Amino acid sequence: MLVSILIFAAGVNLFLFYQDSHTGADQSYSIIKIADVKVSTEAIAAFAMSVASGNTQDKENLDNSIQNVENTIKSIETGGRLNGQFAEKVPNILVLEYQNLSTSWEKYRDSIHKLEKMTVFDQEASSAINYILKKNNELILSANDLNDEVQDLDRDYSRHQEIVKDLLECSKVIGQQTLLISIGEDVNSQEELKEKRLKFEIGIRKLLQISTLDLDVESVGEKHEELIPLPREKSNSLRQLDPLWESMETKISILEERALLSPEFNSAKEEMLENKEMFYSDIDVIIQKWSKNIADHESDVIIIVQIILVTDIGVFLIVLIMIRKSLHPFEAITQAISKMREGVYGETIQYSGKDEVGQLVENFNIMSNTIKEKEEEAKKTDIAKDEFLAMITHELKTPLVPIQGYADILLSEHLGKLTVKQKERINIIKSSSETLLSIISDLLDAQKLELGQLRMSKNTSGIKDTIKKGIEPLKLEADSNNIEIITTGENITVDHDAERISQVISNLIKNSIASIHPNKGKIEIDIEDSPNEVKINVKDNGIGIPKDKQKDLFKKFYQVDATLTRESGGSGLGLAICKGIIENHFGEISVKSEPNQGATFSFTLPKKGSEHNKTPLNSA
Repeated sequence: MLVSILIFAAGVNLFLFYQDSHTGADQSYSIIKIADVKVSTEAIAAFAMSVASGNTQDKENLDNSIQNVENTIKSIETGGRLNGQFAEKVPNILVLEYQNLSTSWEKYRDSIHKLEKMTVFDQEASSAINYILKKNNELILSANDLNDEVQDLDRDYSRHQEIVKDLLECSKVIGQQTLLISIGEDVNSQEELKEKRLKFEIGIRKLLQISTLDLDVESVGEKHEELIPLPREKSNSLRQLDPLWESMETKISILEERALLSPEFNSAKEEMLENKEMFYSDIDVIIQKWSKNIADHESDVIIIVQIILVTDIGVFLIVLIMIRKSLHPFEAITQAISKMREGVYGETIQYSGKDEVGQLVENFNIMSNTIKEKEEEAKKTDIAKDEFLAMITHELKTPLVPIQGYADILLSEHLGKLTVKQKERINIIKSSSETLLSIISDLLDAQKLELGQLRMSKNTSGIKDTIKKGIEPLKLEADSNNIEIITTGENITVDHDAERISQVISNLIKNSIASIHPNKGKIEIDIEDSPNEVKINVKDNGIGIPKDKQKDLFKKFYQVDATLTRESGGSGLGLAICKGIIENHFGEISVKSEPNQGATFSFTLPKKGSEHNKTPLNSA
């Protein structure tokens, strides 16, 4: 049917050509191009929302569509060639309608530019979610440690034990509800989050002997009460839990009040839709009046020609309707793909046709269901991995706490005097437990990098302050080996995660100390500034690294085959973690070394704006 309509339209156009009515044909072409603008306008709206959702690939399509519409409107104002064919300019009698059309287009275009720059999600709420999810595991571990500490207390502390169990349960629910909010499943989650936050705050205040009179304890089934203080030796975890909870409570309060979707985005979208309808209305007005003007002022022959032109317009509208109808499944597919980008899988499309489009829809539905099944399997696998990792970490860390604690007690000679050899052996026990704890931390960071879950909390601060923070824990070891550490360069401000970058500095300095002979060692840390990035060089005068070993330095569990390295131990994960952290900052890390001439490790941190030109290996 569509082919028959197109053949009929072609015959009409051929008749029009033989009637030598070029003017009428040119005007018809102008009207058709104005009608085409409607189709382009619909595409522009779709591209704008896609760009606002983060699909930067559609930015070029959006700009091209806007430019095509502008070219059409300008060509119809002055007349001239448009897409290889002459377009008649708008008649003088329709100048006012054209001005209205041009004005409504400018309003619509401006609202499109405004929409594409909008952020779909509320930044403060998103930041709060990221912070809570980052810290919640630490909150659960601290609450669990506190629960372990108070379990062996006598019956005088039974109420304390009940409160600690409630804190542990609340910390788990807080993480669950925050995760639900982050994926859009936020029905009743904000109320649940508010209740658990208040209950946690009441419980921790009671344990800390802080008044709860200013809190609505009755709303969560609690009451005001005063408890005896916990023994100091049983409150170490409570003292760690208090500042952690204080930092998280503020973020939880934000989630209780703010929605995840940005209200500015919704407002901009409504404004765009209103301007689009106004633009459509002006298009319809100019088409109708232009057609009427042709019919009123032409001779009988021209009237016949214009009737044919109106028929052409009718044919075009029919074809447009049919095309739009046939393209409806594609719009549904586009929407389903957009949902897939946002993590919604299993979306199916209803289409009963058996044509090529029907086959495409059927294949898409199969693909969508397959992706959903695979995603669910992947989620189950990730959950199993996380649970296993959390269990292993807890089981590995648990025996280290009493080992380190009793080692300190023995070294302090509270249980009796020790000989020099005994102290020496106990110091070995303490040092080994600290080394094991460091290896466990390295394993955790390496696992997070592998899964792309190593989160970065970037802030603009002085890089020299961060370097100083990374040096501080190693000063005692360096001084004891008579190794000099020197920092040169300006305290340049750059956007970075100070904790992670200081971890990089510490790892590099540890490697340098391990490769330097005592009593004649020197480590130089130099800061270089450039327009787009900051470069940090860590140089030592140690034994150096052979050329054939340098290419594998940043691989996990790799160690240079040197006596000093083996004696110093290590997990072989330090440089791999450094590489992951730097790449998550959109930077690069490298090494230059010659045997017996020391080594220089260098890494870069892009300044604001320049990092968008790079892509990290693992996004956090």
